[in-house]
Amino acid sequence: MATERSFPDSFIDEDPQKALGELNEALEGNSGNAEWFCQRAYAHLQMKNYSCAVDDAKKAQELNPSLALAFLRTGIAEYHLNHFESSHAAFTHGHSLDVSDNTFKTWIKRCEEIMGTANQNGKENKTPTPHIKHDWYQTESQVIVTIMVKNAPKEGVDVNFNERQLSAVVKLPSGEDFSLNINLLHPIVPQQSTFKVLSTKVEIKMKKSEGIRWEKLEGEGQEPNVKHFTPKQYPSSAHSSRNWDKMVVDISEEEKKEKLEGDAALNKLFQQIYSDGTDEVKRAMNKSFMESGGTVLSTNWTDVGKRTVEMSPPDDVEFKKY
Repeated sequence: MATERSFPDSFIDEDPQKALGELNEALEGNSGNAEWFCQRAYAHLQMKNYSCAVDDAKKAQELNPSLALAFLRTGIAEYHLNHFESSHAAFTHGHSLDVSDNTFKTWIKRCEEIMGTANQNGKENKTPTPHIKHDWYQTESQVIVTIMVKNAPKEGVDVNFNERQLSAVVKLPSGEDFSLNINLLHPIVPQQSTFKVLSTKVEIKMKKSEGIRWEKLEGEGQEPNVKHFTPKQYPSSAHSSRNWDKMVVDISEEEKKEKLEGDAALNKLFQQIYSDGTDEVKRAMNKSFMESGGTVLSTNWTDVGKRTVEMSPPDDVEFKKY
């Protein structure tokens, strides 16, 4: 028996136009499939065909009144058409069908905020400018900036990189633009910097010109003291970088003064070996420790890289699987 075809969100995200064509063909042969109508509504949402999305989502509701996702698609499409009361009703009904999906709560709250603003003003519904947050963290080679905006259209995101500047414009689901302009603390490599639009955020990855640790994201026209990035140092966050830096300094000073013995001294030695080791040493230590259940720790990648490291508990210990 042939397996009925599925059209997951990831397939539609990759190429909405292609997915729409295949869904059209599928529905010609099976016009009673509620899931396909629901996914064709999603393809229309991705292409901003909001009226078509409403039609398909409501058709899915008729075919399967218990399909919560159909009400979610309806609510999102109505929201983009500024039909906030209809949108709120769809989200509320969908949430009653699937109380575990917190996505409904988010959209319900958003509709209520907009409708509340409209009622207070006594005017036409106008979408208030939302407060968009952004954050950042870093690795040895990259600085990653995250803009917390959901369902941003891919074609509505524009990011430009300069050696010491980042600028981004994001078209919000409300139709407004969110702009982010940052003078960077250190230079980046624009040609090797990228961005990605996800369903919950916009992720921007900037390639560092040097493998140094950034004290903060933004520059103030003065070159700060440069610290080289090491595994012992924590990546700074946009909201707590100074606190983390102070904590790292305090801990480092305490470690220098503390005289360790026994297991503590051995653990510190292993940490130092890992910190100073090459990539192959780190890979060997990670692989041997994980595969052996913590009973073997090797720095020889040539050895452990070509085999599974067996568990080797101490002679007086019996290993049992649970």
